[in-house]
Amino acid sequence: MSLFTALASNVSSQHDDALLAAGGPPVPVPASLPGGSDRRTLLWHWIATNHFFNSSLWAEEDLARRTTVSSDEIAQNKRAIDRFNQARNDATERVDEILLTELGLVDAASAQTDAPVSKVPPNARLNSETAGSIIDRMSIMALKIHAMRAQTLRTDVDDDHRTNSRVKLEKLLQQRADLGDCLDTLIADTQAGRAYFKVYRQFKMYNDPRFNPALVAEQQARTKA
Repeated sequence: MSLFTALASNVSSQHDDALLAAGGPPVPVPASLPGGSDRRTLLWHWIATNHFFNSSLWAEEDLARRTTVSSDEIAQNKRAIDRFNQARNDATERVDEILLTELGLVDAASAQTDAPVSKVPPNARLNSETAGSIIDRMSIMALKIHAMRAQTLRTDVDDDHRTNSRVKLEKLLQQRADLGDCLDTLIADTQAGRAYFKVYRQFKMYNDPRFNPALVAEQQARTKA
């Protein structure tokens, strides 16, 4: 079976199953993989890892909006959000590296470097959104769907709340289905040579003490002290 067979459907199922098993975000961190794992195993590991960090972000975002805890606790939530967001982006890039290597659209030796070498089919269009980015968005949609479905089941609210939540849930499900169709279409177009995408490095400068000007200033001040 191809690595790309029913990709969108399988991604949605993995996201939903993880949330159902965990009872909500965050989902458990995926187990470490042994060296030499094949591409299929690696792909699903990184899809699961991306979902873990998105679900961790979701949980921290809720906590960061508390109003009855200390500023120190909120600061800890905000720092966790930064870490999880960086890791979520890193996992998205791993997904793109694996997919592009499997599609023959990137030089395998350069795939994990800061300058991946793309192999562009003649006359193919460049898709600005990567397959990994769509999968990342599908993970977030799964979290929204899980949370909105829970709203439809609440017994401490009135019927209007549940009815409005059901309407929103249907919209969210359609939006995820649309994303899934876009993912499968992009993969089909790349396989047919009609389109391609690239590994895009996020280079999150605010998390890097070498590039964040506020952190550079702090380090310079400590050096001078």
